[in-house]
Amino acid sequence: MAPKFKEGDVIASFSGKWIGWAHTIMAYTAFFGALIVGIKLHYHKIVQNEHYGYPQEWFPSVSATIGDRYPERSVFQLFIALTSGPRFALCAMWYFMTQKPGSSLPRFVFWTGIFRTMTCGGWTYVTSTDDHDWHDIFMISYLVATLPWTIGCILLSPQNPTTIKYRKIFGYSFFGTLVPLIYFFIQHKVHKVAGAYTIYAFFEWALVLLDVAFDAVTIIDFDGLEIVVKDIKGLGRGKGKYVADAVLEKEKNKDVGVVFGQAFSWPAAIDAAADVYNGYVYWTTLTSLGVCVWYFPLWYMGISGYEVLVMTTISPFLLSVPPLRRLIVKNLRVTHLLGLAGLVAFLTPKPTHRLFTVGFGVWMSTLAWAATFYGERSQPHRLEARVSAFSLGLLASSVAKFAFYTNNPLWPIMHAENGGWNKFGLFVAVLAVLRSTGRPAGSDVSAPGPKSGSSVLSAFGLAGLFFAMHSLLSDSSTMILWVWEGFPVQGPIAVPHGSYTLFAMGVGIVVGLFYPDLSRSWTFYGIGSVGAAVLTTYSNWLGFYGALVLAAYTMALAPALISSAVKHSPATTFGLGFLVYNFMVLFHVWVVAYAFVPGGPLVRERTDWVMTTMMLLIGCGVFSANASGNSVSLKSRSKAPNPATRKQRSYYLYVLLALELLSVSIAYLRFPTYDYTPYHKDEKLVTAGIWTIHFSLDNDMWSSEYRMRDVIKELELDVVGLLESDLQRIIMGNRDTTQFLAEDLGMYVDFGPGPNKHTWGSALLSKFPIVNSTHHLLPSPVGELAPAIHATLDMYGEMIDVFVFHSGQEEDPEDRRLQSEYLAKLMRETPRPAILLSYLVTKPHEGNYNTYVGEKSSMRDIDPSDVGDRWCEYILYKGFKRTGYARVSRDTITDTEIQVGKFQVGQPEGSDTIIPEEQVPYGMRFPTMFRGAGVRGHRYHVFDEPRYFA
Repeated sequence: MAPKFKEGDVIASFSGKWIGWAHTIMAYTAFFGALIVGIKLHYHKIVQNEHYGYPQEWFPSVSATIGDRYPERSVFQLFIALTSGPRFALCAMWYFMTQKPGSSLPRFVFWTGIFRTMTCGGWTYVTSTDDHDWHDIFMISYLVATLPWTIGCILLSPQNPTTIKYRKIFGYSFFGTLVPLIYFFIQHKVHKVAGAYTIYAFFEWALVLLDVAFDAVTIIDFDGLEIVVKDIKGLGRGKGKYVADAVLEKEKNKDVGVVFGQAFSWPAAIDAAADVYNGYVYWTTLTSLGVCVWYFPLWYMGISGYEVLVMTTISPFLLSVPPLRRLIVKNLRVTHLLGLAGLVAFLTPKPTHRLFTVGFGVWMSTLAWAATFYGERSQPHRLEARVSAFSLGLLASSVAKFAFYTNNPLWPIMHAENGGWNKFGLFVAVLAVLRSTGRPAGSDVSAPGPKSGSSVLSAFGLAGLFFAMHSLLSDSSTMILWVWEGFPVQGPIAVPHGSYTLFAMGVGIVVGLFYPDLSRSWTFYGIGSVGAAVLTTYSNWLGFYGALVLAAYTMALAPALISSAVKHSPATTFGLGFLVYNFMVLFHVWVVAYAFVPGGPLVRERTDWVMTTMMLLIGCGVFSANASGNSVSLKSRSKAPNPATRKQRSYYLYVLLALELLSVSIAYLRFPTYDYTPYHKDEKLVTAGIWTIHFSLDNDMWSSEYRMRDVIKELELDVVGLLESDLQRIIMGNRDTTQFLAEDLGMYVDFGPGPNKHTWGSALLSKFPIVNSTHHLLPSPVGELAPAIHATLDMYGEMIDVFVFHSGQEEDPEDRRLQSEYLAKLMRETPRPAILLSYLVTKPHEGNYNTYVGEKSSMRDIDPSDVGDRWCEYILYKGFKRTGYARVSRDTITDTEIQVGKFQVGQPEGSDTIIPEEQVPYGMRFPTMFRGAGVRGHRYHVFDEPRYFA
């Protein structure tokens, strides 16, 4: 191109728009070149997936197109490599065009763009076949970085209506496309719907089109730039305006302007992160208390006396003594450091010592947070920061549990051997406390504004708030399991939809910060109450929508209720609040533990009462907060937050964004593969087991998932029923053992009747697809409810029914008789081969045994000759061949052995004749490692070896 002479000599120049053109053309050529070549050469291979091929699936996905086949992979990689040059130039030019003195956003967007470019190269040149983990890491990093890149580019867009319009269209469409993309992927992966993957592929290609099109808008912006770079329209060097300027001018009294318009400060960001981590530590300690307390009534089979430690949260009553209150407020660092005892507890191996250490940690940390809130009451921006840290700490705790399969890695039931990060977490906690308490707290100066409202009603409000946060939001899967009804899947599943819960919590935090009048309004209270009612009464997606509303409402309410509470005596608001919270904790345990506690039958199965009481308590807090808010003039309420508040708020929003992006990444990385294979498919063998896992706490009060995983894998169980497996209550830590076992072992999972069905839980894990499942609550007029799962599994192409059942306790013979008749009828009426994996509470050949086994049920005992110390666990079957049976000792994992049966699909039932192992084909034998002394305390016992049948 001929040189131009304008404001000086230029040797060569060309319009910056050609950078945008080069990037767009190369990127589209890479994808569509591979698509054309792939369709031409390997059409039937690239439309084939694990379930269907042509003609059910007729359009290839992006990953299948650009994957491992030559030459389409080479075409894609060649042009993506050619795209990298224009891509780096695009990021640099965007930075030069948008940079402004004192603004950190252009620099942030620039480095985000560079990061996206590098990660694009990562998933391009490291395919899933080369290294599946690194391919996924690069891919999810690219997708996560797309969000800040898109938002940043929109905010930095020059004030050109055309470019702003197109960026919003392409950006919003990109993220909107993710919703149907995920939906059809689940239809394909979970439901195995023919043709769903083709529709998914169209949305996946749409993402490619939109992603490239978003950056193609720079063609218009760069038309005003020349290279080597000369700005001929005055856009560069801080002279021009972009969308963020308009936002600042239009919204200068609103926080969003400060969020994006000020220089970034690392010390302030570290302060916010330290505050949030301190909040995370509190929620970690509080949620661990119930698990440690639960261990003792579990082993005492009734009230143990240790339950009194749930009352350690009432330590704020100490703040009623003025000298002591002033001492604590002025020495918050010491109080918070003492609260870290809850994290140190893992070092004490004895369960009683660990429980008391955790109790002390809860006592001190609750006292520290109540004093912190109270001490900051005269400085609204400091109080808001502490409340934000408290709420974000809960979100961080839930995200951590989402990443660690519903266990918090810092809990005292965790250690290095079962996945704990205790030492690292404790080290960071000490640093966080030192940093977070480095700024002097407030004093006994009163909160601004008149003191009004009721301290008692404020306490009730805090009780309802803390209970809702703890019981429903301390794990992302809790409310999902409330609405779960079995297969086929008709509602949310823990992964990936746990991220929806976390997102709703984040929305609530934002609403609480920016719209305090809305968060404490009676209209919003009504919406939250409707959400609670829908969650309580409906299942599947409708129930979950109510859960999301309730999650957002609960988190939005925290700033209003805590800000109102600090205007009163902290001993009343926080002390009484936690006392009532404790009664709510007991209340929601009593509804399921009614058979073991005094007065239990009065609240038997009344979760609806629990939810109603929770919302009434929250309503008391809303009433008091409104009374307090109404005493302040409308003028003062409408004033914008002071600059200090607006400045610090941005950093807590950055932490919120980081947590939400982390949750999305976890959902992506944990999404089930659903490509599971049984251990002995060539022999068409099914190895089934039953195990009562005692709520996943071993004899020494350690979480037992890892040890359970090892023995289930070594026994080569294709199907296993787990009993006493419902851990979704405060007292049990709001956990779900089946998530870890299913994902690590590669199994489908059905969580039995949910936490709101008031049972101790049953679960089914299967290497075989679960075609259908129904949850039953068997007749229990007196004692505890008896849960059962009736599932139909596709075993080597044959439909086989599996029942998982936990009978009622020994003290209620009438319950057990009715339950035996109910289950016998279910088993008799199924025309398919069947297996019962059960806990029956009966002696062999006596009483209800003869209802479960024989003509009434049409079922056979796996080993009628086994009468040795056999009281609870039984495996029954019908319709196909039973080849083996073994009893395996539990070691210290639980109080119940593992019973295992082997069955051969497609063969007649056979006889009860026991044959020597030498007559059994090698592939149909039990593992030899459990003979003799066994391994890690697991061995064949009772008859000291497996039994095989002709």
